This record gives sequence, C-alpha cells and structure tokens, in this order.
Amino acid sequence: MDTDCIIIGGGPSGMTSALYLLRSGKKVLLLEKEAFGGQIAESPRLENFPSIKSISGLEFSANLLEQIEALGVEYDLAEVTSIEKEGDIFTVKTNFGDEHHAKTVIIASGVKHRKLGIAREDELVGHGLSYCAVCDGDFFAGKDVVLIGDANTALQYALLLAGKCHHVQIATLFDHFFGDQILVDAIKKVPNISYEHNLSALRFLGDSELTGIEFENTQTKEKKTFACEGAFIAIGQVPDNERYSNLVDLEKGFIKTNEIMESKTPGLYAVGDCRVKNMRQVVTATNDGAIAAIAAANYLNTH
Repeated sequence: MDTDCIIIGGGPSGMTSALYLLRSGKKVLLLEKEAFGGQIAESPRLENFPSIKSISGLEFSANLLEQIEALGVEYDLAEVTSIEKEGDIFTVKTNFGDEHHAKTVIIASGVKHRKLGIAREDELVGHGLSYCAVCDGDFFAGKDVVLIGDANTALQYALLLAGKCHHVQIATLFDHFFGDQILVDAIKKVPNISYEHNLSALRFLGDSELTGIEFENTQTKEKKTFACEGAFIAIGQVPDNERYSNLVDLEKGFIKTNEIMESKTPGLYAVGDCRVKNMRQVVTATNDGAIAAIAAANYLNTH
C-alpha cells in the first residue's frame, strides 16, 4: 500500500483534508491535475473567510499549501482517470499510467468552468477569450473587454479588470445581478464599467483573434454587438464526476454523501464543490475537508 489516504484535488477542501489527516499522523498523497488552490486561486479577493479581513485567493491557497508541506504531505501533478476498489484497497489511476494504492480516498475534484456553448468558444480560448480574469487580465491592459456573467465572480472580475482595461462592458442574461449588494454597489461607482441586462450571446466575431461578440436582447429580440479585444466568461461551474460513478451515486453530476462526507462506498469520501450541497463557499469547503479527514482517520484506525 502506497499511503493511508489519497486526496484528489488541491483546492481548499482537499488541502484542509490533508491538513487534518497529517495532524492525525496519517500519510497523505495529494493529486492535483493543474494548480493548487482550485477556483479560489483565481479570485482577486477573499473577504468572507472568518478572521481574514481580505486576502487574495492565490495568497490564501499558497498559505494552505505551505502549511501542509510543513507537515510532510506528498503530492503529484496528475489527473486521476479512475478509482477502483478491491477488498479494502483503493487503486487510483492517473493520466500518466501511474497507479496509487490506499485504504481511503477523498475526492475533492471541485468543478470546471461552465461554457456558453456557442460556436467557436473552444477555438478562441487564448485568442481573446478567457475564463479567468486573474490569470489573463494583464494581457488586456488598456483595451476594451466584455465580461459575461452576473454573480459574485463576474462582479469581482469586473472590478479587477476596470483597474487594467480601458473599458469593461458587463452583459448579463437576466434582468438583474445575483451578486452581493456590496459588489453591485461597487461596480456602479466605477466610471469605466458599463452593464446591460437581458443579453444572450449569439456568436463570437473575428477570425484568428476575437474582435467582438453579438448578443440578442431576450426581451426585445434586438441584436446588439460589442466590439472588444478580450472577453471573459464567468457564468458558474459544472461538476466532472462521471469517472467515479462506479463507486459513488451522482445527483445532477454531483457526488452524494452522508453527514461525514462518505459516499456509498466505505472509505471513499467527497468534499467541497464536487458534492451535493446547498452552499459552495471556501468556508464550507474547508468544513467538508475537516469532517472527511476525521472520518477517514477513524476509518483507518478501525480497518
């Protein structure tokens, strides 16, 4: 057996799981497919985590990684392709052909960016189109950009981009914003941010590079085009859990767990945004991670 627990995903829930397991004296292997921190690492500001007035998502993630590194976590950058269980042992396979073995597994795989689903979306990513203003905002300094979205992430992105770009045009599908009122009030005070509601994206304009986006007003059916050199899509996230469906029950793609984060398979847990839950926030992700880690430690002590 390679380790006591394999954790799939290096976001706040996964790293908190590692923290509690390591402090319980267990060996932990953390597998992350892209970069540690998950979705929160893309957030310009985290301002609703208890005891922290304001911190960037990237700094928050770096602090958590440093904390578990000091406790001796083992980790690898690889994408998990499957989980199997034979007897009491789980086998976790990765895209590099590696196999890892443990008595417990915690799935903390988070979610992936929701796409608009219109033509040429994948083609234009990296050619004017992005899902992460924190990652790519600097590339559009001094330029006009369009931001599609209406909730907290979109509003935070708009404020971030306004400090870099010439103009930020927000387009929302519905007739109002869904973000916190403090963010809505903030964008209304920024002179180079404009917004328009009831707009559905129809098509991207431009050949090899994005030059604009055509929308349709959902009420009047009027067509409207915004010229831009960059566009950011922030319309939420979707789960990516089908690869685990042999061992877990899914509800609308999310993993069903009990109150100790255990799936239908003993020793297999799910935490954070990937599981069925009412609220997806950093504080609830870390809560899930702590609960699952304690449950996994107890499982290891009795099996």
